[in-house]
Amino acid sequence: MAIEYAVIAGGCFWCTEAVFKDVIGVESVESGYTGGNRPNPTYEQVCSGATGHAEAIRIGFDPAQLKYGDLLDISFATHDPTQLNRQGNDIGTQYRSAIFPANEQQEAEARAAIARAQEDHRDPVVTTIEPLKAWYPAEDYHQDYWEGAGQRNGYCMAVIPPKLQKLRKSFANRVKS
Repeated sequence: MAIEYAVIAGGCFWCTEAVFKDVIGVESVESGYTGGNRPNPTYEQVCSGATGHAEAIRIGFDPAQLKYGDLLDISFATHDPTQLNRQGNDIGTQYRSAIFPANEQQEAEARAAIARAQEDHRDPVVTTIEPLKAWYPAEDYHQDYWEGAGQRNGYCMAVIPPKLQKLRKSFANRVKS
């Protein structure tokens, strides 16, 4: 099995990570930072908005079970791609909706996924397609956050269950649990 990778951003990485861990064909999900200029940024630096990095996830997936375009469709269905530099109460460029394609094929599929997402929204989809720069894994305490501390975090308890419900409703045939 050859694993491929997708790097996407759609708000708080705790919330996007929780969604993709539940998708059939996803082998790994790592929270991290990309798209900015500061090498090896910390969470606090990224949260300041000064690094240019987005909170993002790097998804390892089996392309025999899950197509890149399907992965993007799930992302668009589980965050609001019409909000510029924010998701709900999370405001700043670090929370932007963005796709970081690894090659020309992923870039073409990203453009097609944005067009499909636009059909589902009256407001313009503002998701950007950005060059894939260096990937910086987030600190250990951010990894697998929902399975641990996230269950005791009021913000996560308010945001993640509705995303998981939307995933199960819209993509029932793609969910592990």
